[in-house]
Amino acid sequence: MRAYAVRSGVEETVNEFAHGHGMRRCRYRGQDKVHLQHLLTAIVINLERLSGLPTAEKAPPPRRPTAFQTYFDQHEIPRVKSWRTLGT
Repeated sequence: MRAYAVRSGVEETVNEFAHGHGMRRCRYRGQDKVHLQHLLTAIVINLERLSGLPTAEKAPPPRRPTAFQTYFDQHEIPRVKSWRTLGT
């Protein structure tokens, strides 16, 4: 039971890192730059936690539909959801 309690705390941190701060994809290429990005993001997470402020969980606003998507909508043609939005 104790091991699971520790693991659940770690899982929460990893989830916040991956989803809350967009670390599924790195902005930079190269191991040194990616490592630096991870370190700086970890520092930001720690500062957020120390400040006691709620974390930024607000999703970015949706993008405007493309002309192709607008055409589909105007002619009531069903669009297949993108693989990126299948979970939402």
